Amino acid sequence: MTYNRREFIKTGGMVMLGSLTVPSIIEAHAAEPAGKDAGITFAMNHFQVSESDLKKVLAAALEKGGDYADLFFEHTFHNQVGLQDGAVNRAASNIDYGMGIRVLSGDQTGYAYVENVNLKDMLNAARTAARIAENPGKRNIADMTEKHIANNYYKIQTPWDSISAKEKAPYLQTLNDQIFQLDKRVMKVSASLGDTTSHIFFCNSEGVTYYDYRPMVTLGAVCIMQEDGKIENSYAARAFRMGVEFLTDDIVATIAKEAVEKTAILFQAIKPKGGEMPIVMGAGGSGILLHEAIGHAFEADFNRKNISIFSDKWNKKVCNEHINVVDDGTIPFNRGSINIDDEGVEGQKTYIVREGVLTSYLHDRISAKHYGIPSTGSGRRESFRLMPIPRMRATYMEPGNVSEADIIAEVKNGIYAANFTNGQVQIGAGDFTFFVKNGFLIENGKLTQPIKDINIIGNGPKALADITMVGNNYEMDNGTWTCGKDGQSCPVTCGMPSALVSKLTVGGEN
Repeated sequence: MTYNRREFIKTGGMVMLGSLTVPSIIEAHAAEPAGKDAGITFAMNHFQVSESDLKKVLAAALEKGGDYADLFFEHTFHNQVGLQDGAVNRAASNIDYGMGIRVLSGDQTGYAYVENVNLKDMLNAARTAARIAENPGKRNIADMTEKHIANNYYKIQTPWDSISAKEKAPYLQTLNDQIFQLDKRVMKVSASLGDTTSHIFFCNSEGVTYYDYRPMVTLGAVCIMQEDGKIENSYAARAFRMGVEFLTDDIVATIAKEAVEKTAILFQAIKPKGGEMPIVMGAGGSGILLHEAIGHAFEADFNRKNISIFSDKWNKKVCNEHINVVDDGTIPFNRGSINIDDEGVEGQKTYIVREGVLTSYLHDRISAKHYGIPSTGSGRRESFRLMPIPRMRATYMEPGNVSEADIIAEVKNGIYAANFTNGQVQIGAGDFTFFVKNGFLIENGKLTQPIKDINIIGNGPKALADITMVGNNYEMDNGTWTCGKDGQSCPVTCGMPSALVSKLTVGGEN
């Protein structure tokens, strides 16, 4: 996305662990807000700033006449443990610490950040961001009032810093051993366990403040198998906003079984002939169709600038009246969920398509003001170094009323797409492509030959309009989905029931 003007300032150096005097994650978890202003007090203590400091920085940000300013403080701990060649043999940790300052003046944005919370440096950054405005004058800074988070969608039981890398290692070792035990063709396994904990503190010139404690965990394995000199590989993973309670024997067994099954079927798979044909999207990961085909095009920044192909489709029918598409930040423990977005708006469930009608774009503060409606709580950012923009959270289609078997039976010759890896879309034209790792041919209404490694190509509005049947087998794919936009990445999820798209282009052998 191109803003009219952006300015960045980077002062100070990387924060080293030894230089920090902040509470541990355990203390933070134990000190969850309890009662009025408890969250503000904890957050200011954690980041070693006072209310007076915050008001000074906000005043500096608005001294050239900006309409609005906000401050975003972040303290993130990330740990990674890895297994290779049958042994847990690598580990890494990283700490990210700093704050970003945003100033809005009309539809223009000034942004600056610092990798510390030194008052002098924050004031310098604020004055840099303030340059976006050109009408100096005093702006009132509202008294700070904590925005209490009504629902905690990822309340953990045990924080990640309560266990060591040594205690995490057995789960990776068990995952490795189970994969080898499930199939004698397994020749190599690579596995990793990553946990992230973020302390987020936000305040703005309107007096809104909040503190949010954000956990994340990912566990995944790459399985490599060999048969008659032929080598195949696939990947299985799970990711949630959870604490140590995520680590169970069941989750390890599920990932091991999935990794082996997804790899083993590739030995039987062929690359089919390409061309235009009906596609049955399998339940779960097929939600990438929604993410790429329509999700980005429904983000309101593209629509207010008339870039999106859906810019003139608000409140108009865009698909079959039986289709409902949701972008949801309120699913408990979901990777894409947010208690509150990065602009101070609580997480929400947003119907972007209801009964075939495009009922809402995904809004941040800027686009909501442009359209004169409330934000959908979709303002998200990768870190304090970047400004918030409209982003998806968990995007899915609600279930229909037919079985997957009935959908497949409708197809004479086509493709059943089962597992996906990545995709991309051209927002303006609406053209998209995504990669199908494996699936099946459909011949005379039945699944036959396994297939692999194909691209599916289409146009968002047309693909949405061409969905003719929706299954009753809705499933969320809780993998390690990460969405990239404008140079920043955010964790997301996607899901859907099985669905029939009457025609899409398959990139195959010919």
